Amino acid sequence: MSAARYRKFFRLCEEWPVDSSKQGRDLAVIIRRKVAEAFKMGENTQIADPAKCDSSYESLQKLNTDFYRNKYSSMSAERSVGASGLTYEQCRAVMASESLEELKNEELGFLAKLKRTFTADRGEAK
Repeated sequence: MSAARYRKFFRLCEEWPVDSSKQGRDLAVIIRRKVAEAFKMGENTQIADPAKCDSSYESLQKLNTDFYRNKYSSMSAERSVGASGLTYEQCRAVMASESLEELKNEELGFLAKLKRTFTADRGEAK
């Protein structure tokens, strides 16, 4: 029975899209790594808790197929806005690794510089 579970998870990993804009932070990469850890021996891996394994698979499959997005689609596709007020494309651009790197490298304001100066001094005094 673990061979069937392995094949289901393997198929799920193949179907799950990889977002190249989120280098090192993509959910698909993390799922692939966790599946590889869980099924170290491939189809011959013995599953300690089959019910938990099946539950995890069902949850991931629902996420992959947008089950809840389709079930609770209260907004039309062109008006797809989250709680932040941003569209899907805007959220995707903000969460890209390049955008986050730009935010890290952005010039700090006066108060942030002042805070960094004083916290650095306290660290040296200890």
